[in-house]
Amino acid sequence: MGPSGHLNSLLTSLHSAFTIRPMARIAAALLYFLAAALGQLPWPWLMVLGDGLAALWRRIDARESRVARRNLELAYPHLLASEREQLHNEILRTTAHQALETMRLWTRPHADNLQMIHEMHGVELFDAAIAAGKGVIVAAPHHGNWELLNQWLAAHTPLAILYRPPESAIGEAFLNRVRAAHGDAGRVAQIRAEGPAIRQLFKRLGAGGVVGILPDQQPKAGDGEFAPFFGMQAFTMTLVGRLAHRTGATVLFAWCERIDSHAAGPRFALHIEPAPDGIADTDPKVAVAALNRAVEHVARRDPAQYQWTYKRYTLRPPGSGESNPYRRG
Repeated sequence: MGPSGHLNSLLTSLHSAFTIRPMARIAAALLYFLAAALGQLPWPWLMVLGDGLAALWRRIDARESRVARRNLELAYPHLLASEREQLHNEILRTTAHQALETMRLWTRPHADNLQMIHEMHGVELFDAAIAAGKGVIVAAPHHGNWELLNQWLAAHTPLAILYRPPESAIGEAFLNRVRAAHGDAGRVAQIRAEGPAIRQLFKRLGAGGVVGILPDQQPKAGDGEFAPFFGMQAFTMTLVGRLAHRTGATVLFAWCERIDSHAAGPRFALHIEPAPDGIADTDPKVAVAALNRAVEHVARRDPAQYQWTYKRYTLRPPGSGESNPYRRG
């Protein structure tokens, strides 16, 4: 599952300095070393750094700050301006903490990371779906820490993760390295979100395997349908519905949500829930509407933990007369 927007921005900027692929691998190794060094810092230090990063984003009106503010205007128009500003500040703080938290998760033993999961809800649904042998699609919204969820899934079963590659060779090399670290290399197949590779997902599900997908990434034109998301039309992937309909696989929604944070580090609750009715409907519009309802249900649990720094509404319905809401001017 793909990196969050702020990490992708960092990786893309590094790519400008290393345009040759061998150099990209060297840069990725350097980035891993830096991430590992950062991950050695005590949790309180990381949280202070996160607070500073969030404050910097606000001060310089960084992309993360602008996009989060615009998303809140679109998704929460009923809130007072002061209420949206408070939520905006909470989102930036949580996003910055998540970025540093993920660096630590990527570069430390996964068995140690999993000790941060203190509650588990719905694991019996996951076990039953695997035992049924019809394949399992894990839809994981950008909520809480999805990299910790990846590690929990990999500890329980071999799986394939669909990901959208970063724009830079450095970013892809770095992601391949961190996700193959600490013993998960043989249990996690990373599949690029591209046409030919999608066949691998059908093959895995047909054999009763497990596939992980981030369902709230905006697909390319032609690979989705519009459906409401927080009251606004959002172009939404049809892939989950097509996979479920054609293979008969069980669709489950899963996320790792922070429940508190202290000197010893954050604590998480793992949640697994069944997908809503209609997720595998033959009508793609029905299927994507069900998908968005489920993602919105998760995001509303704690809006500050959802990735509002992502441009979810760039594509607009044909004939609507609407323009890209993130475009300045």
